[in-house]
Amino acid sequence: MSGTADLEMKEHHLTTPATPEDLAKLELGDVVYFDGLIFTGRIGLYKKLFDEKAPPPVDIASLTNVTFHCSPAVGQNESGEWEVAAVTATASFRFEKHLPLLMDGHGVRCVIGKGGMAHEFYGKHFKRLGAVFLNTVGYGIGAQYGRGITGVKDVYWLDELGIAQAMWVFEVKNFGPFLVECDARGNSLYQMALAETNAELGKLYEGLPLPTLKRMGEVHNPEDEVF
Repeated sequence: MSGTADLEMKEHHLTTPATPEDLAKLELGDVVYFDGLIFTGRIGLYKKLFDEKAPPPVDIASLTNVTFHCSPAVGQNESGEWEVAAVTATASFRFEKHLPLLMDGHGVRCVIGKGGMAHEFYGKHFKRLGAVFLNTVGYGIGAQYGRGITGVKDVYWLDELGIAQAMWVFEVKNFGPFLVECDARGNSLYQMALAETNAELGKLYEGLPLPTLKRMGEVHNPEDEVF
């Protein structure tokens, strides 16, 4: 696998549900846009489904295989129709307990979120299923993502879970951009960048004298550095 400096960014426009062939061609660092349906999921939804074992409000597998860890800014217009002004991704590592259950039990093969997940988690679950993780790009572009949401098909458990935690089913068009952080082979863009950074870390110690005083637990061998 080449380094991050050698990545060639390609742009993909996928229709949901994404096919295995769609996902297999995505490479680390590629940019993805979606047309079709996606659904949101946060900890409230996951606890409802898997801790409380509530029956799903809809057959997720027949709906779409793309989910988004996000908080939508949603309101109703004068006609009572839902309008989405913006969506903000939330950190996906918090869902590692429940996400495999969603992927195995309900056919989810594409997860959109923020911050990525552990490399070992990708290898154990995403690689096994040929699934991918897409990261939102930068901060403060929730309105850009909101423009890609053309309508609300349905919302479930709104009264019980509230706007942020409810399961929203969005109709989307040119919805993105999202960056491929984990490909269908379990490779991680973050992990690749981290490995390259750590490989250069030792140079920072070259020629530095050891301090006269040090804090308890402080280390000076670069092999012991935690980055």
